[in-house]
Amino acid sequence: MPKQVGDLVLYSVDDLHKQLGLSKMTIRAYLRDGKIRARKLGVQWYVTEEALREYFGESSKSKSTTVPKKPKNYRYVVKGINDLVSEQEECATIQETISCIEDQAIISLFQVAIIDRDSDEVVELIKARDFLDRHK
Repeated sequence: MPKQVGDLVLYSVDDLHKQLGLSKMTIRAYLRDGKIRARKLGVQWYVTEEALREYFGESSKSKSTTVPKKPKNYRYVVKGINDLVSEQEECATIQETISCIEDQAIISLFQVAIIDRDSDEVVELIKARDFLDRHK
């Protein structure tokens, strides 16, 4: 059952699993890869109705929120994708982020959170390898 917080409707992985018929593993992979915008509260992922509309192409601004074009408004946090890697490093620029990723021994254990400086919202969560492919 989706949770209502004020005007916001939040869907959990279980809600999306039941409503969309996708496996929970697939949904979590979409969330980790940044295909669907979501926030993690504790151990539970939550997706807004707006994020679902963007994913299904109903929002005209979906491209601008998933592929940031102006790096000056963003900060980048390189962090481990699981509990095995607890490191986290904040970077101010794309070049600094690339350097930080390249310093890691096993790149596949890291992801990059692209965060809007003004709102502190995670705009995109992307695998470190995909970040390098996009910006090199």
